[in-house]
Formats: sequence, structure tokens, C-alpha cells
Amino acid sequence: MPDTSLYSAEFLRVKGLAERGVAEAQHSLGFMYVNGQGVAQSDELAVRWYRRAATANLAQAQYNLGVMLQKGQGVPQDFMLAAHWYERAASQGYALAQYNLGWLYAKGQGVAQDVGRALHWFRLAAEQGEPGAQHNLGMMYDTGKGVAQDHDAALDWYRRAASQGYARSQYSVGLRYDSGQGVARDPAQALGWLRKAALQGYAPAQFNLGLRYDKGQDVEADGEQAMLWYGRAGIQGHASSQFNLALMYDTGHGVPQDDALAAIWYRRAAQQGHAGAQDSLGMRHEHGQGVVQDAAQAAVWYRRAAEQGLPVAQYHLGQLLDTGNGIERDAVEATAWYRKAAEQGHLRAQFDLGLRHENGIGAAQDSVQALGWYRRAAAQGYAAAQYMVATLLDRLDLGDPAEATDWLHKAADQKHALAQFELGLRYDCAKGADKDYEAAHFWYLCAARQGHARAQFNLGVMYAAGQGAPRDLVEAYAWLHRAGGAGIGPARDYLARTARRMDAQQLSQAESLLHA
Repeated sequence: MPDTSLYSAEFLRVKGLAERGVAEAQHSLGFMYVNGQGVAQSDELAVRWYRRAATANLAQAQYNLGVMLQKGQGVPQDFMLAAHWYERAASQGYALAQYNLGWLYAKGQGVAQDVGRALHWFRLAAEQGEPGAQHNLGMMYDTGKGVAQDHDAALDWYRRAASQGYARSQYSVGLRYDSGQGVARDPAQALGWLRKAALQGYAPAQFNLGLRYDKGQDVEADGEQAMLWYGRAGIQGHASSQFNLALMYDTGHGVPQDDALAAIWYRRAAQQGHAGAQDSLGMRHEHGQGVVQDAAQAAVWYRRAAEQGLPVAQYHLGQLLDTGNGIERDAVEATAWYRKAAEQGHLRAQFDLGLRHENGIGAAQDSVQALGWYRRAAAQGYAAAQYMVATLLDRLDLGDPAEATDWLHKAADQKHALAQFELGLRYDCAKGADKDYEAAHFWYLCAARQGHARAQFNLGVMYAAGQGAPRDLVEAYAWLHRAGGAGIGPARDYLARTARRMDAQQLSQAESLLHA
């Protein structure tokens, strides 16, 4: 015989009634077994007693038996039987069963998927005050799923659930006040509802609060508060919060910079499939920042993010394949990933794809395609691409010289030394622009100051001749000397000629310029 001393008196009383066929007692006994209340916990025995009470048509037992069947708790999971028992309870007006039955119809679990039936059962439960059903009904009105779209009706149902403390609805109401959809925008109301949901542990609301404190959106920026809310959501596994925590540690934004903690949070988010975190973790492995340097691991994480369509990861993976760093070198596959990133507007991928088509690296040599990709990058303001567009236009005769000059101006204005030198040449030689020695002098000077040797030489010649600027032998000598030191052969002859025209004081001034 079992040791009855292990059972509570209440359990023994309820068990006696249950064995005599009292349905309410049978249900209570099942509940006691589920929770280990006055008896050793047993899901299997709970199912047995729930089933007896359910067969006696007790709605609450039918609902609880449905839950056990849906979860596979104490019995093999069986959505069809769960739907059967939910429907029996729902037909008796049991709101929680109506709500769960609505979900099964919405998902097509154990029953044919039927949005109309889902709406029917959600509405019945919602009208009885079931907050989860009220929220789902709000979502259906919001999206127009199974019912005519009606944002006002959606907000009404969200409000009903939110007023009962339902966190998801509080979050939805907060977002409405934030966006001003269907209500006047009210940042204070938005913040209030979001905070209510966040305090209940609703991770999306916690993330939203963290973001507001992080960016100073409708609140004063506060790194500690941002960390607090990101942390609460991150601990629950909210990937975007984990990623933002990592960013804060990575950059030292609002917290002391910490590579190791940044890597930990990047990894947590990356393991959940967050593409941005996967790319960031790849970068850290590639460069050994906060983790052991491991290019092979970098390639693994870049690929995971690249396969999700993240263009920056596609570009990074292409770079590893290009160099054979941590992965077998493959110029063709590298080009394929560059193309995927370029087609999504990744600037450097567009430029590099242009280079590959121009030089036939991992792709067919095709100057027209090269020009097309350079143009895309140039249109985004990338100076190197603007310079390459001008160069190809000149080489291929695909545009008039004035167009090439225009692209050179764009690049030169961004201090691109090669473009500045080429622009100087065009004004010097009247190619694609009217001859203008002053303009030529200006652009040679810009490039020369950045160390462009040929610009230094041309600038020295112009100073010596008084072309584009007043003759200045001291400046001429200094620039020609720099050009000669950089390997420009003719500079030595010009330097000697210039020196012969200078007196001792001028030579001393020139030497001073060289050492300034």
C-alpha cells in the first residue's frame, strides 16, 4: 500500500471525491498532480484525471486537457485532440479555450488553417474580456487579416487588453502614441505605455526603451538607462538588444569601452542569427579584437551573415576569398559575393566589382561593365570611383571630355590627389576644359601638398616660368627638389637650371622651405 503520510489531507479528501465520480474533484485532482500540490508531481496522472473530468463535460478540465495535449505534457503531443477538447470547452463559452482554439485555427495546427474561424473564436473570447484574444483581434484589424482593415478598431481592442495589464497590448498602444497612427502623437503617453510593458518583462518594450535612452529620443540620453533596458531584454535572449549592448561596449558609448564584453554580446546575438552581430563577430575574429584572432572563424560568421543577405558581410566574405585568408582562395566566388553586395548598393563592393571587371579578376574583362559599377559607386560620392569613371571615359571614348572633367572635379573636391593632378593637367593642356593656368596651378598645388610627385614637378615648372602664378624661384626650387627626391628624373635638370638663376639668399630660403 502507498505511504499515505506523504499526501496532504486535502489531497486525500479530493481524491476520495474524484474516485466517486465527482467531475470537479477529478479536475482538482489533476491540477494537484500538475503542480505537485499535496502529492508528488505527475503529469501523466494529471492527464488521467483531467480526461475523466473532461469526459464528464467539465469545460475547465477540457481546456486543461487540451493544453496538456498541445504541449505534449504527460501525453504525446497531439494538436488534433487538443483542438477537439478546446472546441468542446469553447462551445460551452470557456474563454481561454476559445482563445487557444483561435490560435490553432490561425496556425493550422490540428485543424485546417482558417483565418475566419480564428477570428470567430478570438472575438468570442475577447468579448468575454480575455486580453490575449483582445490583442490578437487588434492585430487582425491592424493588418486586415480575416477582416476589413480598421486601425481605430485595432486600437480599441489594444486599449482593452492594455488596461488589463497585457504587456503586448501596452507595447502596441505605446507604439501608436509614438507614431501618431489613429491618435495624436504623444511622446509622454508612448513612454508611459512602453514602460508599463517593459516593467512586466516584455523584451520588445525593454529594447524600445533602451533605444530611446541610447539615442535621446523623447527622453534625455542616458547610457546607464539604455544599458539597463538593453540588459533586461538581452538576458531574455532579445537579439537586437544583445547587439546594441555589444555596440555600446564596442564604441564606449555610455559605458567604458570593453572589447571582451562586446565580443560576448555579439556572440550571443550572432548565435541567434542576428546578421549584424554575425558580421561584427567575424570582424573581431579577423582582427583579433576581444577574441583570439582566427580568420577561419571570421569566414564562418561572415558567411552566415552573407547568406542572410547582409551586404557588408557579403563584401567581407568576398575579401577573405580574394586573399585566401582563413579560407581557400577563390576569385570567382569572391566576385559573386561582391556582386550580391554591390546589387544592394554597397559602395565598396560596387567599386571593387568595377576593378574586377576592368582587370578580369574573377570575372570577364569588360570595361563597359566596369564603368557601370564605377558609376554606381561614384553616384554615392565615392571619390576613388569618380576618378575611375573619368579615367575610363577618357580611355574608352564613351563620353565627352567635359563629362570626365566634371567627375574629376567631384573627386578633386574630396581631396583625391590623382584627380587633383589630372584636373591640373586638363586645365594645363586644355583637355575637356578651357586652358586656364591659374586653375592648373591651383589643382597641381592641391595634389603636390598631398605628396603627388608629378604634381610637385609641374608646380615647380610653373613657379619657375611664372605660369598660373607670379614667378617664384624659391617655391620652384622647393617643389622641384621634392619631385626629384620622389624619383621624377627631369626634376634634377630643372632644379639645376633654377638654382643657377637664384642668389644665395633665395637658395637659403628654399632650403628653409624644404625643412619647414
